[in-house]
Amino acid sequence: MSHYYSKKQDSRFDLIKINDTIRGFEIELTSSSGVFSKNKIDLGSKILAENMVVKKNDRVLDLGCGIGIIGIIASKLTENEVILTDINERACYLSKLNTKGIKNIKVKNGDLYETVKNQKFDVILLNPPQTAGKDVCFSMIEQAKNHLVKGGSLQLVARHQKGGKA
Repeated sequence: MSHYYSKKQDSRFDLIKINDTIRGFEIELTSSSGVFSKNKIDLGSKILAENMVVKKNDRVLDLGCGIGIIGIIASKLTENEVILTDINERACYLSKLNTKGIKNIKVKNGDLYETVKNQKFDVILLNPPQTAGKDVCFSMIEQAKNHLVKGGSLQLVARHQKGGKA
């Protein structure tokens, strides 16, 4: 079976509905096997969505967006563009379903920052795919500086002692 941090998924494509409330917003999402935390919004994503700092005019990147929850909440906090990216084609398909009708969101399929080359953001939001390994996670973090405007912020969550010594 393919890892959720891979381009193509070989697991069955059975749709799952997820309902939750984050920051006072009622959210209904469509999920499936082959994506991270397919049955519920994981604790890390929930913590990031509840606590991220996004201002009215911030341009936002949700890196490794999964099914889109962090980007969806960010789109409610800014009037500017929110770009969601993920390597996983299925996650991008589901993000597009989940963000249908949200005018300030774009979903792009690609690895790391490849779909936003030469673009800068006020905020980069990241719940890193820790089971993909520390090299992937460190790359996501280290490359962020090349995609932030002066004074911009990388906001992330991470589990303690996940994946061995860093």
